[in-house]
Amino acid sequence: MNDEQNPNRQHSAESNAIPEQKPLSPRRILLGVAVALIILMVIAATGILRRTHAGTALAQRTEELAPPTVTVAPAQPGAPTEAIVLPGNVTAFTDAPIYARTDGYLEHWYYDIGARVKKGDLLAVIETPELDKQVAQAQSDLATAQANANIARIQAERYTNLVKSDAVSQQDTDTYVNQAASTAAAVKSAQANVQRLLELQSFEKVYAPFDGVVTARAVDTGQLISSGSSGGAGTELFHMQALQTLRVYTNMPQLYSQTLKRGMKVELTFPEYPGKDFEGTLVRTADAIDPVSRTLLVEVDIDNRTGQLMPGALAQVHFKTPRVGPTFIVPSSALIFRRAGLQLALVVHKDVAHLVPVVIGEDDGATVQIISGLNSGDQVIQDPPDSLIDGQKVTVVKPGSEPPHEGGLQP
Repeated sequence: MNDEQNPNRQHSAESNAIPEQKPLSPRRILLGVAVALIILMVIAATGILRRTHAGTALAQRTEELAPPTVTVAPAQPGAPTEAIVLPGNVTAFTDAPIYARTDGYLEHWYYDIGARVKKGDLLAVIETPELDKQVAQAQSDLATAQANANIARIQAERYTNLVKSDAVSQQDTDTYVNQAASTAAAVKSAQANVQRLLELQSFEKVYAPFDGVVTARAVDTGQLISSGSSGGAGTELFHMQALQTLRVYTNMPQLYSQTLKRGMKVELTFPEYPGKDFEGTLVRTADAIDPVSRTLLVEVDIDNRTGQLMPGALAQVHFKTPRVGPTFIVPSSALIFRRAGLQLALVVHKDVAHLVPVVIGEDDGATVQIISGLNSGDQVIQDPPDSLIDGQKVTVVKPGSEPPHEGGLQP
C-alpha cells in the first residue's frame, strides 16, 4: 500500500512537520508594556533631574558671581598730627607783560632775559615816523588856530568899544564877539590834540614800570610794533617779574582753616635745597572755602632779596597745627573721587559696601593720611571698582588669594 492509499499515515507526517504555537496570555502582554513604560519613565526622570540640577547650579553660580570681588584691609593708625605739609605754587610778587602804546618799528632794545632793571630804566625805543609827522601837523594847526583867535579877539574888542558910541551896530558887535569865543575854543581843541600826540610820541620810549627781572623778550630790532589801537592784537615787547618778594599759594583743608592767623610764621622747603628751611609769613587768605575741594586758599610771602628762589617752583609749606585725634593711613588707590567729594569704601555686615566721606591730611603719593571719616577697625576696600555704590553686595577675598573661578559650568 502506498502513501496515497493510506491517508492516516499522510496526516501523521504533516503533524510532525509543523509544531503547534501556544497564544500569548494577556498577563504577559501587560507585563511587557509595563516594563517598557518603566524604562521610559526612568530615562525621562534622569534627564529632567540632570537639567534641574544644572539649572540650580547655574543660578547659584550666577548669584555668587554677581557681586563684585573686592579685597579689604584694616585702616592703619597714623601718628598724631602736629604739623601738616602742603604743596605750594611759587609766583612772582608782580608779574606783568610790557606792551607798546604806539605803532612803529623797534629801533633798539637795551635789556635781554635775565637782566635786572630798576623802575624807570629805558627798555626799548620805537621809531614812529608817521606819528612825528602828525605831531608837526598838529602844532601847525595850533599856530593857525591861535592866530585866528587873536584876530577875532582884537576885532571883538574893537567893536565892543565902538558900539558904546553907536558907531557900529549891536548885531555886528555880537557877531565878532561870538567869533572870538569860537576861535578861542578851536585853540583849546588844537592844544588838546597836540598834547595827545605828544603823549603818544613819548611812548616811543618804553620804560620799566617796577624793579624786577626781564623774564622774556618777544621783539627784535626792526620788527613792526602794534599798539592794538586799530583793533588788532597788541605786540608784547617784554615780560617782567618782581622777585624781591615771592608769593606762595597753597590750599589748606577746611579742618585746619580756623587755625590760621595772619602774620604767623610758616616754614617752607624746596627740593633744590635739601635740608634747608626758608621762613615765610602768612599775609592773607581767601576768607572763603572752595566748595569743590573744601579747602582755603592761603598766600604766604617769602623774602627773596638774595635771589635764591625762582617763581614757578614747587614748595612744601609746613603748617603747625593742633592735634586732631586719631588718624589713619590708607593707600592712595583706595580713594574714590566723585562729585560728593573724597570718599572711602568700607565693608560692613561682612558683604555690604558702605561709602563714607573723608578728609585727608598729608599725601606722599603712595599713601594718604585720613584725619576724619574713619574709625579703628574699619575694613577699607582696596582699589574699589568705579561702579561701586553705597549698599551694594560685594564678595570679599583675602589679599593675594585667587578670585572665584569664573569659567563655565559642567552639567
